[in-house]
This record gives sequence, C-alpha cells and structure tokens, in this order.
Amino acid sequence: MAVIEDRRANPPEKSYTTKLFNGGVPKIGEKIMEEAAEVVEAAGEEGEEGRQHLIYEAGDLIYHLFVMLGHREIPLSEVEAELGRRFGVSGIDEKASRPQK
Repeated sequence: MAVIEDRRANPPEKSYTTKLFNGGVPKIGEKIMEEAAEVVEAAGEEGEEGRQHLIYEAGDLIYHLFVMLGHREIPLSEVEAELGRRFGVSGIDEKASRPQK
C-alpha cells in the first residue's frame, strides 16, 4: 500500500499504477470487476494448479482494490477499523441495520 500511495504522490510515467490512477474510478473499477470474476473462476479449478491460479488471481484483485483505496486516499487502517467495528456482530444483523435505499 505504501508503494501505491507513493505512486499517487510521485507518479512515474512508465507505471501501470499511474495509468490506473489516470483512468480514475471507471478504469480501476473495471479492473476490479474483471479480476473478481477471474478469482471466482480460479476458485472452481481443482488441484494444486487451481490453488496456485486462485492465489495468483487473488493477488491481482487485492492489488487493484489497493489502487482504488489509494486513488480515494483511504488508508488500510480505515478499512481495518471498519472490520474491527463489525467484529462480534452477525453479518445478517449488520446488513439489517443499514439504512434502506
């Protein structure tokens, strides 16, 4: 995450992360959705090869999620705090407590 934050502050010309930042939420979001689909596909693959493919795709998904957080200037500590806030709360109860849209 520190490297991604540095890329935002000091964008190198020849950086994939810089390219994503320049594309903004639409470009980064497109990549997150693409990588999420690849994670699900890899998760269905059997054996050690499937396991390794899932690890690879999970890395891609997490990287792109980190880029989105970096783009929005959200540190991991805030995500960690949100997860901590939810600890001990049933996911069903937490979802039910959300305002209706």
